[in-house]
Amino acid sequence: MTPDTALSFAPATLADVPALSALLTLLFSQEHEFTPDNTAQQQGLTAILRHPDTGSILVARYEGEVIAMVSLLFTISTALGGRVALLEDMVVKPIHRGHGIGSQLLAYALAFARTQQVLRITLLTDHDNVSAQQFYQQHGFQQSGMQAWRLIL
Repeated sequence: MTPDTALSFAPATLADVPALSALLTLLFSQEHEFTPDNTAQQQGLTAILRHPDTGSILVARYEGEVIAMVSLLFTISTALGGRVALLEDMVVKPIHRGHGIGSQLLAYALAFARTQQVLRITLLTDHDNVSAQQFYQQHGFQQSGMQAWRLIL
């Protein structure tokens, strides 16, 4: 990689959906509970981008190309009395890993969340993805005593 001037961070646009879906395919290929599905991914991405009250997708671009993404999905916490977010779909293209882009994108996402008056951010990782757990811990996240449970409808 060359200097940081070629690297930028911004909210995604509808024009980014194909690149975002390709990143999700990478991510879902390595996660235990998900299987890549380009059609579903594009539908979900488009729904978020068309309804910014539900969430935001933030990207890192290198020389204009989307190379990383993270999603913040919004809801209201009755315990905190305000807006909270679920951080999902954090992924950096493999060729760009190891250069601090994930850390910079996460910092951008946290700053963005503050501008959106988000009071708490929650995320999930695979139980055996120790590197992801260490990454989030290095950025101030703490493991919750709560467990994730799912029912697929």
